[in-house]
Amino acid sequence: MKALVTGGGGFLGGVIVKMLREQGDQVVSISRSGYPALTTLGVEQVQADLTDQAAVMRAAEGCDCIFHVAAKAGIWGSYNDFYQANVTGTVNVLEACRRHDITRLVYTSSPSVVFDGTDVEGGNESLPYPDHFEAFYPQTKAMAEQLVLAANGPQLATVALRPHLIWGPGDNHLVPRIIAKGKSGRLRRIGDRPCLVDTVYVDNAARAHLQAAERLAPGSPVAGKAYFISNGEPLPLWEMVNRILAAGGVAPVKGSISPKTAYAIGTICEKLWGWFMLAGEPPMTRFVAKELATAHWFDISAARRDFGYQPQVTLDEGLVQLQHWLTETTP
Repeated sequence: MKALVTGGGGFLGGVIVKMLREQGDQVVSISRSGYPALTTLGVEQVQADLTDQAAVMRAAEGCDCIFHVAAKAGIWGSYNDFYQANVTGTVNVLEACRRHDITRLVYTSSPSVVFDGTDVEGGNESLPYPDHFEAFYPQTKAMAEQLVLAANGPQLATVALRPHLIWGPGDNHLVPRIIAKGKSGRLRRIGDRPCLVDTVYVDNAARAHLQAAERLAPGSPVAGKAYFISNGEPLPLWEMVNRILAAGGVAPVKGSISPKTAYAIGTICEKLWGWFMLAGEPPMTRFVAKELATAHWFDISAARRDFGYQPQVTLDEGLVQLQHWLTETTP
């Protein structure tokens, strides 16, 4: 197989690329930067933005399958930036599939596309998209996911995977943020409910993409569907946060604030950052306040049934690997 991985130099994309190369597949990556690690793996690299349709067409030529992993994530930024990266980029990937007769597209979505600000406990794929989104990331990811699933048909089989809170060695987003805030002493528990939350170790998330691709074909049980992906080991949110902090040698979270206070702070921060165009992300937003005060864990039986997904690295095993990596990379 020859596969295109969008965002192949990123955290999840990099592991997908590595697994594809290990099974002997030819891989092309399109990312905004060049990555020496991909060169070492023998990966052809196209350095471009996904909004560059000509570059996407060039990268996809001759491919049998596309893993569309690249996205603009985050809690803050302009709607246009999120839309261009997550929606326009996806439109270009879909057009590349049509133009080059590519028959399989595996799209990396997010469980946040169904988050309505309330508890999700054992939720499955029947959960609807909410009427309102508190942030541009889930809003544009939901738009892109719907485009991908609507494109499923006799010529192109599509599937959307929704991995929840990916972490592990090489993480350049979730783990570094938690550890940095823990070291600064600015991390606060929100509320006192033991809300269960799913996470997924990066190798498990990547393997799910390869397994879905193997079962994906026009008319197959996987085609045209979305699937939640997790480790299947939900933990109270702040227990998981403290275990990540412990892996980085950081003391556990002690202070706390109420969900109402966190939401009020998020509202104020969003107004201040919007009015005064302040640099960086606000320390709290309404979306984050709700996410940190609610349960969100999912039923992954559909992924187990339809394409044999089975987490191979447990949370305990993954945390050991994370600690080794953090020990090796921390000065």
